[in-house]
Amino acid sequence: MLHIVNKSPEQARSLQSCLRVARPGDVLLLIEDAVYAATAPGAMACGLDQALRRLQVRVLLPDLEARGMAARRIAGIEPTDYGGFVDLVAAHPAHQSWL
Repeated sequence: MLHIVNKSPEQARSLQSCLRVARPGDVLLLIEDAVYAATAPGAMACGLDQALRRLQVRVLLPDLEARGMAARRIAGIEPTDYGGFVDLVAAHPAHQSWL
């Protein structure tokens, strides 16, 4: 399953809710303000650093770059472009957007 989160962990609890229900092997894509969770302080604050052991975590690179966070992305979170976003949705017919 593909989980798509767009809110910063400081704005909403959607990422934490997603992490509670995501199963091992699921893919998590961080977009828009959720990309802040891809940095060391953000990942530790919301538990994403621990989830990296069981989930494939991706971050939308244009959103990360737009927020000036590209250089702060932690290891284990793979950047993807818009084409990769489309590929993820096509590869995972079951997907959930966490608002």
